[in-house]
Amino acid sequence: MAVLSILVFAGAFTLATAMIVMSLAPQWNRIVRLAMGHVEPAFTPLATLAVAERRIAVRRWASAPAPTRQFRAAA
Repeated sequence: MAVLSILVFAGAFTLATAMIVMSLAPQWNRIVRLAMGHVEPAFTPLATLAVAERRIAVRRWASAPAPTRQFRAAA
């Protein structure tokens, strides 16, 4: 019974260790850079999206026919 328990727990430990290593391995360079004090630039996808939408709105405004632009400007 003791041998079976040791085998089960050793297998579980090995599996858990392998899973941790497999999840950390792809990010290892990033982890080391952060540990050395290098700060990553902020990831701001919403700010980028807002700028793109403003650019699209300006293009739509510029491509609208002249009477439409005057009507929108009056509103």
